[in-house]
Amino acid sequence: MKRCLACEYYFESAEWDCPRCRHRPTLRDRVLCFAQDPLVAGGGFKREYFAQLARFEEGNFWFRARNRLIQWALRKYFPDARTLFEVGCGTGFVLQGVGEALPRMRLAGSEIFRDGLVFARARLPGVDLYQMDARQIPFEREFDVTGAFDVLEHIVEDDAVLTQMFRATRPEGGILVTVPQHRFLWSASDEHAMHQRRYSRAELRRKVARAGFQIQRMTSFISLLLPFMICSRMKRTTSCDFRLWREFEISRPLNALLGRILAAERLMIEKGISFSAGGSLLLIAKKPATSQ
Repeated sequence: MKRCLACEYYFESAEWDCPRCRHRPTLRDRVLCFAQDPLVAGGGFKREYFAQLARFEEGNFWFRARNRLIQWALRKYFPDARTLFEVGCGTGFVLQGVGEALPRMRLAGSEIFRDGLVFARARLPGVDLYQMDARQIPFEREFDVTGAFDVLEHIVEDDAVLTQMFRATRPEGGILVTVPQHRFLWSASDEHAMHQRRYSRAELRRKVARAGFQIQRMTSFISLLLPFMICSRMKRTTSCDFRLWREFEISRPLNALLGRILAAERLMIEKGISFSAGGSLLLIAKKPATSQ
């Protein structure tokens, strides 16, 4: 079901013209626009970062490992899902991976920055993409699964985003969320990435439950690499002479080794092991069948 953000009217239609107020979002470069680029500098992210992300994602062990974990979670916890909506899809790397792994799933994605959507459109020619504020999602009970992958930590009002994700998800559907974990890992990397927070398990659990979801599973990941991550972050506690992308500029042999370690970690998670500590958290939750 569609939701008109101009008058809060809900309607079923193949088109976006609101039957009540006749408002229609603008279409630019094959992207429906429900919001403009943030006027405040940064807006939770820096638009110039998207080009760097697009350059590193496909080959970097961290992005590849997270993609495979997300794809496994979709198969395991939402085997009958036919639709996935990603909030804050960035350059489209996650959706591209899901589309290749689960070709029958209908995909959609949103991003507040047009700079990210340029890359996402090139990667995802057949996917519905929206320029959208995650705090104002124009859908109601529309998607089987709604995902936000390393997005919530960028937004001050993360509670509002989770509430909107709840509304956009169909009853008996659910959400997949990944976020950075542990405040003690806070460093210049977080500051330059424009994070508002790193989550504890209790904080993420509380906020997701408060939005109305029932939590199915929560586990840390990047757990086997946590000691190395701690050492790395201890060297980056200040912003002086800091380069955000340095941690991605590693040799091919090291990148391959780290990828193998995280592949072993994923197999452990698939076998039912839930880690309590790690660089990131994965949460899977479902929307009750009786929810509106």
